[in-house]
Amino acid sequence: MELAAKFNARKILMIQVINYGMGNIGSIKNMLKKIGVDSQLINKAEELDPSNSIILPGVGAFDNAMRRLNESGFSARLQELATGGTPLLGICLGMQLLGDASEEGSLEGLKLIPGKSRKFVLEADHKIPHMGWNKVINSNSGLFQDLEESKFYFVHSYHFVPEKGDYILGETNYGIKFVSSINNANVYGAQFHPEKSHKYGMQLLKNFCAIK
Repeated sequence: MELAAKFNARKILMIQVINYGMGNIGSIKNMLKKIGVDSQLINKAEELDPSNSIILPGVGAFDNAMRRLNESGFSARLQELATGGTPLLGICLGMQLLGDASEEGSLEGLKLIPGKSRKFVLEADHKIPHMGWNKVINSNSGLFQDLEESKFYFVHSYHFVPEKGDYILGETNYGIKFVSSINNANVYGAQFHPEKSHKYGMQLLKNFCAIK
């Protein structure tokens, strides 16, 4: 799926948080409030406004999440808005849902960023899930503006493997180097939880809210 490389500047009235029963929506709304950004829980696909940026949270199993998105109509609507240029940020499982598929399940993902999520294969001294604070190596631009030296909070057993290096925005070391943030035009993904990452998460969400 080809995404719009450029899109018109827009006035962000609020951030729309997808409420499909599988995300830390309360924590995300609280963090957005701390940085002075209004947010709205979106319970139905038809409520999504293309003029306002979108956050897709995610906690749990890949197929369960995709099934809920598909049955509620969110999948088609998110694909429509993303290809039209609406900024979209997937968090944790939400980032994995942006891809084509996952080893965790059999359903197709949103196919907004080509790639597949794979289960960690690590030495015995690295426990799965990867849980806790870890550094994200990034270019200190765009989503990571003013975050060159930063740590974020992770909880996950699968990691995203993009088809091309062009989609890599940030990487993290945990036994192996894995992709911890992705980007394709106006679509972004964060494997970590910015809503649990204190000042670093606040800055990242500020950066996302500034994307037009």
